[in-house]
Formats: sequence, structure tokens, C-alpha cells
Amino acid sequence: MLPAGINPKDMEKLLKRMGMNIENIGDAREVIIKCDNKEIIIKEPVVQVVRIQGVQTFQIQGRAEEKPLTTISDEDVELVAQQANVSMEEARKMLEECNGDIAEAIMRLKGE
Repeated sequence: MLPAGINPKDMEKLLKRMGMNIENIGDAREVIIKCDNKEIIIKEPVVQVVRIQGVQTFQIQGRAEEKPLTTISDEDVELVAQQANVSMEEARKMLEECNGDIAEAIMRLKGE
């Protein structure tokens, strides 16, 4: 946020004199931050890179969504594949879509 009355171009010149360089990344479509138990997905981001004395800092603005990550075991995949009579790949994909819920995955694969 710029102080009131300061022209953005003048501010950019001032920052450059102070050793700061700001670059807009105009073609960014999505930013994903991966954590141990979730992903933060920022849609339609506005991304700026601020460089100060060789250090890069990223500033990101946009619509954030959180997606919890679930660990799906091979045993769960095998159980769903057997119960729904589908391939292991199909079972894993459905378990991922159902956030690891075995019963829901089986019901959806069986069309129930």
C-alpha cells in the first residue's frame, strides 16, 4: 500500500535508489503452498518479487483455498478395488476424491 499522494512510478524510483527492485509476475495462474497436512491454493494470484540486496521476497494476493491432505494406504486402495471391482488406479483416484473415506469411495464406484 502506498502512502497517500505518492505516484507509483516515483515510489518505484525511490525503492530502486534504496537497492530494492520490484517485478510483477503477470502470467501467474495459480500458487500452491504445500504443508505437511494441507495445501493452500491461491487462485488468480497477483505475484510480485521484491529483491533487496540479493534476497528475493514474494508477495502474493489472491483467492486462497485450503485443501486437506489425506494419507491413503495401499491396504485401503486394495479394499476399495476389491469391493467395487475396479482397478487399483481407479480405487486410489476415488479415495483421493473422497478424502480417504472408504465407504464413500466404494459407494460412488458402484454407482450407489
